[in-house]
Amino acid sequence: MSRLFKTLALMALVLGLAGCQTVQGMGNRIERAVDKVMGSKGQRLDPWESWNRKVFAFNEKLDEAVLKPVATAYSNVVPSPIRTGIDNFFGNISDAWSAVNLLLQGRFKAGVEQGMRFAVNSTFGLAGVLDVATEAGLEKNSQDFGKTLGKWGMGTGAYVVWPVFGPSSVRDSLALPVDWQASPAVVFDDGRKKVLITSLNLINTRANFLRAGEMLEGIALDKYTFYRDAYLQRRGSFDDDEEVEVLVPGSSAASAPEAAASEPAPTVKKPAEPASAAAR
Repeated sequence: MSRLFKTLALMALVLGLAGCQTVQGMGNRIERAVDKVMGSKGQRLDPWESWNRKVFAFNEKLDEAVLKPVATAYSNVVPSPIRTGIDNFFGNISDAWSAVNLLLQGRFKAGVEQGMRFAVNSTFGLAGVLDVATEAGLEKNSQDFGKTLGKWGMGTGAYVVWPVFGPSSVRDSLALPVDWQASPAVVFDDGRKKVLITSLNLINTRANFLRAGEMLEGIALDKYTFYRDAYLQRRGSFDDDEEVEVLVPGSSAASAPEAAASEPAPTVKKPAEPASAAAR
């Protein structure tokens, strides 16, 4: 799109909004209108789109050939209550890391609450297999080091898609090695056990995405754009004054077994982790 077209579009929008009562309100409307004309906000943060699309296509093929069939067989064999317990176990470990990140963000009350949630589920919930903390009113508040870096003032940075790991950003990519140190696999010294626990977490998570994946096949005209914008929306890359409503695979708005799609929310409103996202 040429600079001339952009200039004419802006002039037209300014004239159309000339009756706005305040300059600030007019500016916000102009920006939103221009965004609609010139593409999604995700495009601004996707300078490597050509490469990202190639990696995305690779992840999709890998999922179709390996991960999805294995997850489907796993879902057919393992009863839902057992999958729920596995989800709760891994979620309990992530709660401990969330508590640490909340404290690092200076959110001490929320950090203490997440610490209490971890303690309650670890003791009364049989090492986290049962989620008794939620029943006690201690809600999950998922955090990671990428969000902590954002709280410290680091911008999201460019969008990037990694092989196997899926959607990410420059900031979240820098945080990934730190988050990995808090993953369940790190607890084990034996390499074989690390592989087994990581594989179980991956397959169980992907199994919970099966229904959400089927829904996306029917509604997403461009899956790459959908995943990109959904990821950036969830990670706080869009303006706070814009409300975005999307189906987000991997959102924490619903538990996997209850929604039959690991943590996807039917709709979430900003701010709020695809075959590729499940592999993160």
